[in-house]
Amino acid sequence: MAVHAHPDDEVLGTGGIFARYAEEGIRTVLVTCTNGEQGDGPDGVKPGEPGHDETAVRERRLAELRDSVAHLGIEHVELLGYRDSGMAGWDANGRDDVFANVRVEEAAARLGVLMEKYRPQVVVTYDENGAYGHPDHIQAHRIAVAASQNLHDKRGIPKKFYYTAVSRSQFRELMERLREAGQEFGEGEMPPEDFGTPDELITTVVDVTPYAERKSKALEAHASQGDSISFLRMSDEIQRMVFGSESFVRVRSDVAVPDEEDDLFAGLR
Repeated sequence: MAVHAHPDDEVLGTGGIFARYAEEGIRTVLVTCTNGEQGDGPDGVKPGEPGHDETAVRERRLAELRDSVAHLGIEHVELLGYRDSGMAGWDANGRDDVFANVRVEEAAARLGVLMEKYRPQVVVTYDENGAYGHPDHIQAHRIAVAASQNLHDKRGIPKKFYYTAVSRSQFRELMERLREAGQEFGEGEMPPEDFGTPDELITTVVDVTPYAERKSKALEAHASQGDSISFLRMSDEIQRMVFGSESFVRVRSDVAVPDEEDDLFAGLR
């Protein structure tokens, strides 16, 4: 089970493991916490700009999500249905009904019901900074930690718990390759120099090279979101870097595992 904030978040950090483990016959579950209303509208129009219709954006993004999960072979998709909070500092942050402002206990209880239903051996979500500080990613982290800890205390579920990670050294290499190729990273503000997870904290790197094309197709399905699909405009070499492996920090394991894993199910097979 992977707990993500928005439609399209399932692809880059976990799309490969979803495709790999689904192909291996492991039950896969995606929990998407918001409907993505603060995403791009037609022609990239942003929230607050003329032509941005939250209802239309929501319906488009959920339709894109359905296409994406089909490419990745995800068996079960659960939508918590919360309203997108937008990026840090956006006007939407102040709404009482956005995901970031929902009581953690309330949302964690709903997620806990799903964990009891599916009884995942492995749960994956973001780190405490939500990877890059997005309010909804941080909230997804909080509820996943709370729900999994509660269920683990009661039922021993899940057996293993992970945070997604982006290797800091690999990200720096990516940025250098982009500069050499005269390409840009995304369409918004550049990430800080210390973006990513320090390499020494990463415990698990899964080779998903055979599923890179499926990840690319899944990302392409989210065509309305310019920042996401910007990766598809990069060179084949850079795309192989981005799509070929996925990294994680192992937070808890009830089974014996090697210090460095290449499989989230190490110790469970």
